[in-house]
Amino acid sequence: MDEQIPTYPVKMVDFMQNKKKKPKIWINIVLLVITIITTTLAGAIMEPTEEFTFRWLLNGFRFSVPLILILGCHECGHYIASRMHNVDATLPYFIPAPTLIGTFGAFIKIKEPIETRRSLMDIGAAGPLMGFIIALPILIWGVAISKVVPISDDLAGIRLGSSLILTIVSKLIHGNIPAGYDLYLSPPAFAGWLGLFVTSLNLLPIGQLDGGHISYALWGKTAHKLSKIVFFTLLPLGLLWLGWIFWALLLWFALGVKHPPIVNPEKYLDSKRIIIGYVCIVIFVITFTPVPFSW
Repeated sequence: MDEQIPTYPVKMVDFMQNKKKKPKIWINIVLLVITIITTTLAGAIMEPTEEFTFRWLLNGFRFSVPLILILGCHECGHYIASRMHNVDATLPYFIPAPTLIGTFGAFIKIKEPIETRRSLMDIGAAGPLMGFIIALPILIWGVAISKVVPISDDLAGIRLGSSLILTIVSKLIHGNIPAGYDLYLSPPAFAGWLGLFVTSLNLLPIGQLDGGHISYALWGKTAHKLSKIVFFTLLPLGLLWLGWIFWALLLWFALGVKHPPIVNPEKYLDSKRIIIGYVCIVIFVITFTPVPFSW
């Protein structure tokens, strides 16, 4: 008689599903700490001084803490929405970098497909909404403590463009700025400006950006046409700011401009989520800066 080898397919599947690798949270923590250091140093360098005092370091924190808070809340919005829909996702990873602002931002990794348009809307919109809610009061506070100063050679260098929301906040607080003067953004205001700029970049309705998720959740495959239109609009915008061409090519080769299909595309959005989608479109319009940087 042949020996029969018992099989336990159900138990084995359950075992393999439950045997997930524990996330290495220490990596997230280490990257966060390093990013706090690099952004603090970047913020401190923005206020040049010959003495490395506590006040010099404090200026750095006035930039790094608001910026980390905005970026972190943006990614935590994605993470919380993912967990609410039982979609496996990592905690935020911050990216320290030796740049003028000390970071390349933050991201989370979604480890499994998103099943419905409802979950796609929730996950895609949660990040920009959370980031905007945090960035707006920081921007208002930062603009309130910013100074209107005469334009001089001391202010020569990189100049920041103004979005619609920054223009409104600036006029409400400082009124019409006279000719020959400019608003010199404080460190918190610059952090708020960066947070809103990152929000607008992510809300571009292209591929797998947050805006791509939202537009696909709203309009399905029709969003692919919008994605191509926006992509080819970025190229001539590169005549105003070269960074748009770089961003467009990065999207084309790294993320793609076509949103991947979802598991259950037949489930339509409820009215609440449709409103959320259009709110995100409004946020994109008021935070978009055609010429973010100029010299």
